[in-house]
Amino acid sequence: MSEKGERSREHILATAKRLVMDKGFAGTSIDDILKAAGVSKGAFFHHFRSKADLASQLMRWHSAQDIRMFRDLAARAEALHDDPYEQLQFYLKAFEGYISNPTEPSRGCMYAVYTYESEAFDEDVNDVVAETLREWSAIYIRKFQEVIDRYPPARPVTAKELAEMIVSLIEGGLILQRAYGNTAITARQSEHFRAYLDMLFAPSMAASN
Repeated sequence: MSEKGERSREHILATAKRLVMDKGFAGTSIDDILKAAGVSKGAFFHHFRSKADLASQLMRWHSAQDIRMFRDLAARAEALHDDPYEQLQFYLKAFEGYISNPTEPSRGCMYAVYTYESEAFDEDVNDVVAETLREWSAIYIRKFQEVIDRYPPARPVTAKELAEMIVSLIEGGLILQRAYGNTAITARQSEHFRAYLDMLFAPSMAASN
């Protein structure tokens, strides 16, 4: 695809994302997207065979952006800090900064939108949602396991359980942010989670010094 064609495709995807986050996928028509994006039907169908194809490409595009961001945050943390706990804290704080000051006000979570309307999508789209959440969780699991291996926690807990906790906190926080129109909620809850991590790992960290 040419550079111009890719820009056109991404413009349509970005427009569709905004509409879907506002109205849900079922409530967003192709005509809505055409009007908001300022493109013709011919331009739309040049990139997307149908609304179902748009749904598939939109989720893949969105998930690729998210996973790239999480990997970049982890790489930055590892480049700046040798200690796994400092890496984890940097990673969580960096995400808090991102989620509390997005380019545009938070409208919730794309994965939640797709999950709630899962019957409207082909199985491969639902598989992309599940795989993205697994990959996202895997990054957290790796970082938590590195900390646990260095600093045994004060109470029994696994890296997977901690990953489930933070992912659930983020997903729930995004829903509340949409409901209340307050972009600070998820970051605030993540701060409390970091305080919980301090209680879990501070005794081992103190003993190692």
